[in-house]
Amino acid sequence: MPQIIRHPTPRQIFLACFLLCAGLVAVALYFQHAVGLAPCPLCIFQRIAFIAVGVISLIAFIHNPRAHGRRIYAAAISGIAILGAAVASRHVWLQNLPAERVPECGPDLGFMLDAFPLQKVIELVLRGSGECAEVQWSLFGLTMPGWSLLWLAVLAGINFYLAFLFGGISPKSSNAP
Repeated sequence: MPQIIRHPTPRQIFLACFLLCAGLVAVALYFQHAVGLAPCPLCIFQRIAFIAVGVISLIAFIHNPRAHGRRIYAAAISGIAILGAAVASRHVWLQNLPAERVPECGPDLGFMLDAFPLQKVIELVLRGSGECAEVQWSLFGLTMPGWSLLWLAVLAGINFYLAFLFGGISPKSSNAP
């Protein structure tokens, strides 16, 4: 007798996205506080992306919206994950620069937030610094920013699917009976 394969519901997918983000942020906090790896400004921006994706996923799980609401939540999550992946890509690029091309170390994020307007802080952080180019940890050949890039791409892809492909992309015609 064939078994029926049940695909997860959008609500279950939102919950899984929340749990994934919570787990990844917990791992980052473990590495920061238990292992002693201090996050650079680009790491903090990636962490913010995971937190934002997790919070929106949790809200979407609790709200359990219908198709239109699901698309809005999933598109927002996808957009934030893409922005986070862009930051992670920049971080991976900095880590793979030859030593002579690595930028000098800059001030920490707290100082920048106190001393500069937010737009300038974002510009300085995205430019990167020497501390962002340092590889402190890797697993299976991927550094932390590499893993962030991978997971943010997965989250973006899943939510892109929910926003635009799950159940068809065209809304029902208003002329239908």
